[in-house]
Amino acid sequence: MTLNASLLKQGAACGQEGVPPPPLLLSLLESSHHILCVSHVNPDGDAVGSLLALGSILRAQGKRPTLALQDEVTSEFQFMPGVEKIIGPAEVAHSYDLIVCLDTSSIDRIGTVYKPEIHNQIPLVVIDHHVTNTLFGTENWVDTGCAATCQMLVHLADALSAPLSEETAFALLTGLVTDTLCFRTANTDTNVLQAALRLANAGARLEYIVRNTLDSRSFSLVRLWGVGLANVQMEDGIIWATLNAESRQRSGVEPHQSDGLANFLVTVREADISATFAQRFAKNGQELIECSFRAKPGFNVSQVAFSFGGGGHPPAAGCTVSGTLQEVSARVVAALHELRRQSIDGDCG
Repeated sequence: MTLNASLLKQGAACGQEGVPPPPLLLSLLESSHHILCVSHVNPDGDAVGSLLALGSILRAQGKRPTLALQDEVTSEFQFMPGVEKIIGPAEVAHSYDLIVCLDTSSIDRIGTVYKPEIHNQIPLVVIDHHVTNTLFGTENWVDTGCAATCQMLVHLADALSAPLSEETAFALLTGLVTDTLCFRTANTDTNVLQAALRLANAGARLEYIVRNTLDSRSFSLVRLWGVGLANVQMEDGIIWATLNAESRQRSGVEPHQSDGLANFLVTVREADISATFAQRFAKNGQELIECSFRAKPGFNVSQVAFSFGGGGHPPAAGCTVSGTLQEVSARVVAALHELRRQSIDGDCG
C-alpha cells in the first residue's frame, strides 16, 4: 500500500466537504440490481450505519442489496433497526452486479466477505472518508472533508433522489454520532451539523442513539478498563495502556470493544496522544496486537497507523501488528513520540 498524497493534502483541510458522487458511481448504482454492500472488519457505528442506510436507500430504488460483514455486529449496535439483515462470509454468493465497499480504507480491511479469486471481475465501488484510503476500487468516491461515511450517504441519497426515510436517517445519524463522539471532534463543522439536523428532522432520535452508544457500556468493559488503567504510562505527551489476552478473556468483553479506553485517555490534560495495545491470538496461534490511537488537534496519528499497516483519520486511527505485547507497544510508542516531536517542531518552524 502507498499513502495517496492528494488525500493527505485533502485531509489537511478536514471539514471542507465538497467531493460529489462521481457520475460513474451513480451510473453503476442505477444500472445494477443485485448489489453486495460490505464494510470493514471489526465494524464500528459508521460501518454498520452506512451499511444499513445504503441497503435502505437501494431497496427504495427497487434494488436487491445484500449486506455483509466479516465480523458479527457487536452488542452495542444490536439496537439498530435492520441489523438482523446483515450476513456473514459463508452466506456471500459468487455473483453480483456490483459490490459497494463502505468506510474502508484498503481492500484487506474488508476481510473474507470479499474474495478476490471469485469477485475480482465484479465492479467494485468504494465510498469512504479516510485520509489513508488506497483507492482500491473500480470507482472511488473518497471525501476526507466529511466527518463520517454516513455524512457522505446523505449526499448520495440526494443525488439518487432517494427520500431520507426514518430508518435511513436513524442509521446515518448513528454513524455521525459515533464517529464525531456526538459532535465533539475537531472535524465537526456546520456541514456536519446541517446533515445531523436533516436526519433528526427525518425522524432519527439523537438522545436515543447517544444513550445506546456513547453513554452505554457493560460492567465487564469497565472492569477491563480498570486493568488497563492499572498499568497506564505517560511520557512526554504520550499516554498509553496495555491489555493482555488473559485479562480480556477473563473480563468477558467482546473482541474489539476496548477502543473507548483510548478516547478516555486522550482527555488527560497533559496528553497530546493516547494509545491502547490489546493482545489477541489468531487461530494459528500468532500473537497480534490491536493498536488504537487518539490525538488532540495538531497531531495526525493516521500517519503512524498507516506506517504499521493500518489507517484512519488524523485524530483517530488504528492498526494490528504481529509481535509480542511488550515489543509492539515499545516500537509503536517510539513512533508516536517521533510523530509528536516532528509535529511540534513543524509548528515552531
